[in-house]
Amino acid sequence: MDAGADRAGWREWTGLAVLMLPVLLISITVTVLFFALPSLSAQLEPTGAQQLWIVDIYAFLLAGLLIPMGSLGDRIGRRRLLLLGAAAFAVTSAIAAYAPSAELLIAARGLQGAAAATLMPSTLALIRAMFADSRQLQMAIALWAAVFTLGSVAGPIVGGWLLESFWWGAVFLISVPIMALLLVLAPLLPEYRDPDPGRFDILSAALVLLAALPLVYAVKQVAEQDYSVSVWIAAAAGLVFVVLFLRRQRRLPDPMLDLALFRSSAFGVSLIVATMAVFALVGTFYFITQYLMSVLGMSPIVAGLMTLPTAVSSTAGSLLGAALTRWVRPGHVMGYGMLSGTAGFLLISQLDADVNLPLLFGGLFLLGWGIGSVQALASAMVVATAPPAKAGSASGLFESATEFGQAFGAAILGSIGVAVYRATLAGEMPTGVPREVAEVADETLGGALAAAGELPDAVGRALAAAASGAYVDGMQIAAYAGAGIMLIMAVLAFGYLRTARIEPDGPAASPGHESTAGESAGGQADEPPGDLSSSDRAGRGDRTA
Repeated sequence: MDAGADRAGWREWTGLAVLMLPVLLISITVTVLFFALPSLSAQLEPTGAQQLWIVDIYAFLLAGLLIPMGSLGDRIGRRRLLLLGAAAFAVTSAIAAYAPSAELLIAARGLQGAAAATLMPSTLALIRAMFADSRQLQMAIALWAAVFTLGSVAGPIVGGWLLESFWWGAVFLISVPIMALLLVLAPLLPEYRDPDPGRFDILSAALVLLAALPLVYAVKQVAEQDYSVSVWIAAAAGLVFVVLFLRRQRRLPDPMLDLALFRSSAFGVSLIVATMAVFALVGTFYFITQYLMSVLGMSPIVAGLMTLPTAVSSTAGSLLGAALTRWVRPGHVMGYGMLSGTAGFLLISQLDADVNLPLLFGGLFLLGWGIGSVQALASAMVVATAPPAKAGSASGLFESATEFGQAFGAAILGSIGVAVYRATLAGEMPTGVPREVAEVADETLGGALAAAGELPDAVGRALAAAASGAYVDGMQIAAYAGAGIMLIMAVLAFGYLRTARIEPDGPAASPGHESTAGESAGGQADEPPGDLSSSDRAGRGDRTA
């Protein structure tokens, strides 16, 4: 076959632009809700438990359904699943926007999470199907990663503008026109599915959900400094279901997650590096946002604008990182990206309670560059290493791993930072602060600043300064931990990915044509990767590494 026949044309690139719509939307919705909580709570008057469910139910179902939905897309068609999810996301967003009660909003948010789980794996898997040329695939996935990062950074800015201009429901309602546009432009996307997928295993899907729900719950409770027995029971139950799920995958002839993929170092190490990069980033940004608003006193919109260097550099890192692989091995680009992230965290660790924009912008810029290049190339490595027929499952696993990386980062680094905050504040508590006020200040920085406003001027200022200083100490320790994680991941990338290449194994689908893993872009029959045995698939993965 002519090598030029594998190169994508205008229809594939236009289809990529269409796929950016759900990517942008999902990334914005990750952060936009937090700004709507105060006005939402004032109108719906949820209980404390209901407010937690409004925030958490989305993440619970998203994390629990990513792998099953990726596998389902391999079976029924990735475009079909994407469009079903888009329609469901639009409907549930409209319901959430006009929800008259907290109970209905919780239900709508849960269904939103389930719909979102169909969108992200489908977009990445369709990109894998549309781009057979390795260079084009890397650039397409780099654009995918860049748009996702841009949406995450744009979330606070968009949220602040919507809340100032409309009402809290607008943060949900923006999904409707975007999803409608996706449905209209759907014919530009190809259909792609596994020609011989086997039976969809309901029990495996149930085991994933039963593993994810208690694990996400436990992680979120730890992030709130809840170390009760029920949290440890939930974590243990989740781990038991993880073991049961993995044992079942080893026995099934058509597993939901092909464990043979992990025999490829390119697949496994890329997954670990990407997960830990997100772990460090989210865990530290957990502090950065509060540092900007509470310690430095910035408004949400201004604080969001302060993170723009991360958006700019992560976009540049994603695109230029993919371009650099023409001359530098992907593993080396990822390793240098992790070193850039290490330097960024070290700069952030030097911030204090006074404004230092050069230090802040420099740290965020280096951090964004590193994360952007790593996420773009790691996702490309994971998806390209998997056989085309299993791209949906691999995409679901990648998304699920990064979702858990975010949750664990906020929980573990957040817990470390809070422990430092409490220890520091206890040693520097100003004299004259009543014991009950000291107990409130010990919980959170927000509580300390609110309590300081109720005290006499001198004592209140002293408490606010001590609490801000203690919070900065916690943020610095979290940044040092992030730097250490990045450095370890750099060593891992240089050591295990030094010879890895991003070489997609198998044909791409033609836009507007329902193809299977055994058809080429021109409709000619090739060796069907979906029919490879586990050992053959693993062998191919090892050769690409």
